[in-house]
Amino acid sequence: MTTIADFSADLPGGKQVRLADKLGKVLLVVNTASKCGFTPQYDGLETLHKKFGPQGFEVLAFPCNQFGGQEPGSADEIAEFCKVNFGLSFPLMAKVEVNGAGAPPLYDWLKSEAPGLMGSKSIKWNFTKFLIGRDGKVVRRYAPTDKPAAIERDIAKLL
Repeated sequence: MTTIADFSADLPGGKQVRLADKLGKVLLVVNTASKCGFTPQYDGLETLHKKFGPQGFEVLAFPCNQFGGQEPGSADEIAEFCKVNFGLSFPLMAKVEVNGAGAPPLYDWLKSEAPGLMGSKSIKWNFTKFLIGRDGKVVRRYAPTDKPAAIERDIAKLL
């Protein structure tokens, strides 16, 4: 049985994070973009992070430029934008592609574990979210239009 523990993720600069180190936490994995209509969701993600972080919750944000070129900046530019405009205190991962041959194995697994509408495995837009339980298994996929506050009850149940 595959879990998030079977994957790693890159931080800006190339350092790898072993996701096995995240077992026992509830995670929200989200592909983000700084110039998207959904970018204000960073506020909601930060609220969740601050509220539930002490209980073992973590946001894993993956900047992505695949949708409308809405994340064109470098890792440093993205981090600065998020800090200045949203006061983010959770880490941003390295920029990724979430669809296609360039997608990391983590995203291929997420999409197969929680397909979208009508079984679609591709991610349709920025701010698609995946909720992962303490056991490392995907609990649910949320659409870009699902605001972080709407996920709060599901997170609380898992904690």
